[in-house]
Amino acid sequence: MSIDDLRAQYEAYPYPARNPADEAGRLITGSPSHLDELVQHVFGGRIDHSRPLRVLVAGGGTGDGTIMLAQQMADAGNPGRIAYIDLSDASRAVAEARAKARGLTNIDFHRGSLLDLGGITAEVGPFDYIDCCGVLHHLDDPSAGLRSLAGALAPGGGIGIMVYAPYGRTGVYPMQEALRGMTEGLPPAEKVALARRLIQALPPTNWLLNNPHISDHRLADANLYDLLLHSCDRPYSVPQLAELADSAGLAVATLIDPLRYEPSLWVKDSRILKQLAGLGMLERAAWTERVTGAFTKHIAYLLRPADLPAAHIQPDGPEVIPVLRDIDGKTVAKAVPPGGSLEFDLMGSVVSLPLPRLAGPILSRVDGRTSLGALHAAIEPTAKVTWEQFLTQFRQLFDALGGLGKMHLRRR
Repeated sequence: MSIDDLRAQYEAYPYPARNPADEAGRLITGSPSHLDELVQHVFGGRIDHSRPLRVLVAGGGTGDGTIMLAQQMADAGNPGRIAYIDLSDASRAVAEARAKARGLTNIDFHRGSLLDLGGITAEVGPFDYIDCCGVLHHLDDPSAGLRSLAGALAPGGGIGIMVYAPYGRTGVYPMQEALRGMTEGLPPAEKVALARRLIQALPPTNWLLNNPHISDHRLADANLYDLLLHSCDRPYSVPQLAELADSAGLAVATLIDPLRYEPSLWVKDSRILKQLAGLGMLERAAWTERVTGAFTKHIAYLLRPADLPAAHIQPDGPEVIPVLRDIDGKTVAKAVPPGGSLEFDLMGSVVSLPLPRLAGPILSRVDGRTSLGALHAAIEPTAKVTWEQFLTQFRQLFDALGGLGKMHLRRR
């Protein structure tokens, strides 16, 4: 597939479909590139917002990652800038309109390819952080794309990526093959119309119809086109993702969200889990992916191997600051009794995560500014727990909430 083919698709159907008017009512957030998330997983919880953060969004599409991070940087008072690049003028126009609707002035928009970053890197790089979400799997040579990104990365920086995964997308690739020959040479709108007719006519045995994890074909035309009519789309298993990272001199620092990849979340048989003892993080993740069959994508932060130790952060000291994301600590504290549990819907399954006895007192005080030392000092008079006892309970809480991306860590 040529770059011209890729550009033509996204000129016809900017992806994902977004209406700039919606910015007045909500900010779309997600992973990778949520500011709290990347600070933890790329910078080891340390960030000085007086120092400009240099960011590249490579293949920015209609702007989800760009707008989210630009808004979060502006809210944090970080004077840094985001360089957005994309092949599609139509997609860039949507992203620019969304930024204008929010009054964001910290984004520089460029037309271009992530395979040719020499000019932009010479002008404003190298970059402390690079976002490349949903792009590499659409390239003829994803390794070349990732090597290009790695070449634009500053020392100590990291890359947040998303690539499709194979098992959770069961049914997608046979449908792509079925449609490819039927739609070759047709205008984009006719391709979409024919694809929708085929979906209505599918027999009940069709794998896509029986896959509960895929629904994009039921949404906007741009989503259907990207799912079933894309001319270049290859998924990555966990081992293949690790190989891709290695091909660019990088390593997988973490998979998002980490707890989803833990075998013990899905399989409760102790004899089976005992057989997995001693496996590394990526080996356990690969096993979980094969057993669940539900991962439609992998989100990962990639670092140079030498930078992995400095980027590692654990709740291990009084100076560590917990930050909640997408949940209200006071509300959860009121709803969950001591020693209770929280339920989450993950990939079509409901999982129950037990919380420690002190979860309520801790969560009611987590505000993104209070350190673990200060939390212990506030709780100790009534709970009568030592620092070690408090830390044990907080780690259990963080394993649950942090493992699902609901809590992040910072250092002062």
